[in-house]
Amino acid sequence: MKAKIIAEIKAIEKQENVRILYACESGSRAWGFPSQDSDYDVRFIYIHQPEWYLSIFDKRDVIERPIHDLLDINGWDLQKALRLFQKSNPSLLEWLQSPIQYVTPVPIIQELQAYVERYFSPKPLMHHYLNMAKGNYRKDLQGEKVKSKKYFYILRPILAAMWIERFKSMPPMEFERLLTAVIPQGKLMNEIDSLLARKKAGDELDVESRIPFIDDFIVVQLDHLEEKSRTLKEQRVEKNTLDQLFFKALKITWE
Repeated sequence: MKAKIIAEIKAIEKQENVRILYACESGSRAWGFPSQDSDYDVRFIYIHQPEWYLSIFDKRDVIERPIHDLLDINGWDLQKALRLFQKSNPSLLEWLQSPIQYVTPVPIIQELQAYVERYFSPKPLMHHYLNMAKGNYRKDLQGEKVKSKKYFYILRPILAAMWIERFKSMPPMEFERLLTAVIPQGKLMNEIDSLLARKKAGDELDVESRIPFIDDFIVVQLDHLEEKSRTLKEQRVEKNTLDQLFFKALKITWE
């Protein structure tokens, strides 16, 4: 599948007349708990030739392809990515540290990756993960029986928010890294480990009775993290810094 992904990336470069600077996995495969039929959620950052940006009209700054044969691939223009970086866009920040890379980041992207920690802004990231956890909880964990695999889509953002509280840095994408960093050994860890082992073994974790110990943990942490989020600060990288990075990218890429 990796060869197919790389071939599609090269085809996009040719069809769109762009250079792809970085490509990675962004979904459950990067998180470490894919299903057998999970899509490959490939995301990339690309740059047009300089003349493309010299226009008085707005242009489309995303490239998308229809999902086909488990391949879900799309990307953002570098200019769009830098604007979103300035706002601490959570999706972009996760892409930049994905453990699965299909196009190794060029030096410009490596600079941007270094900025993640330097300009880390805890408040918007904490709100993002909290809203994700709360939304999934309301949607997927109601009633006496639930789809057990849905626990992961609530636990992961909660663990990420806990990482932010504890380490004041960008949380990693991998579920197990988050888990071992913020949850001590004990009954909760054992319950989550058991669920994770079943998921990795290919058990689709269909409708089952709820897991009270994990349920209680979720409720307590949602309340605690909501309160904690009110004390966090927000910071933004200066626009001039990102402008200079963009100009450098244009020059280096197309010289």
